[in-house]
Amino acid sequence: MTPQPTSTVPWHQLMSLQIRAHPVMALGLGLALLAVGALWLQASLQPASEADAFTRWALWGGAAGFAATTLGAVPALFFGNLRQKTEDVLLGTAAGMMLAAAAFSLLLPGIEAGTRLTGHATWGVALVVAGMALGVMLMLGLDAFTPHEHDKTGPCGPGHDRCNRVWLFVMAVAIHNLPEGMAVGVGFAQGDLSVGMPLAIAIALQDIPEGLAVAMSLRAIGTPAWKAVGVAALGGLLEPLGAWIGVSLVGGSAMAYPVGLGLAAGAMLFVVSHEVIPETHRNGHQTAATLGLMAGFALMMVLDTGLG
Repeated sequence: MTPQPTSTVPWHQLMSLQIRAHPVMALGLGLALLAVGALWLQASLQPASEADAFTRWALWGGAAGFAATTLGAVPALFFGNLRQKTEDVLLGTAAGMMLAAAAFSLLLPGIEAGTRLTGHATWGVALVVAGMALGVMLMLGLDAFTPHEHDKTGPCGPGHDRCNRVWLFVMAVAIHNLPEGMAVGVGFAQGDLSVGMPLAIAIALQDIPEGLAVAMSLRAIGTPAWKAVGVAALGGLLEPLGAWIGVSLVGGSAMAYPVGLGLAAGAMLFVVSHEVIPETHRNGHQTAATLGLMAGFALMMVLDTGLG
């Protein structure tokens, strides 16, 4: 593998330059982190009956995502490449499942919970929209200030020239998987299996093609097969971590629940629109990728109906 050039600029100066280049994103990330911290504190002050059981369910859901990501990456041990059209269809299917999960397992339950809490549909929607805004600001900040690499557009973020290319891929996978894990954690936070179970299954299923795509992308740049699978699995570890963050963020707080669902939905929608769909439309396979998206959306609807 070609060694990466090394920057002589200190890390704190790189971050300072990045903040000056993206002042709005820096402000948004700061506000989002403050709001998430306040939400977490508010949730921790609420009595949380059966919290340990809910946390276990969330961690099991996150672990399922990690296992599915690893399982999806295993074929990279035996195959050196994947047709670009096949990869785009697989990622399109994953995007469709994420969109449907955000809509049916996050936004709709969030609106219902918010309406129940406030006694008015408009205020219920407002709580969820506030959460969505937090999720989007959080992802914008992570995207701008975390060094990572995309398969087609190359490396980005402060200090990316200091990082090995494989680690840049790890960070890119982590940015994808963290909001998915958070969604699972928030889904189980109130002990409602009709929300958490379909969401955990859907995210685990879409992690299979995602893990395969990541491992194959690494194989394409010359990464050994075992390392490609290991990197995909390492990125998958963010799923149980995100699940723990999500369930801890909401806790037993009725107010935090609709906001947390909105936050997870906003983060997932950002990833789908900003990362996954553009990647599937760069190679001339837009129609096939869109059909895959529709199939994934329909599959998630069936899961939500059958398990919800």
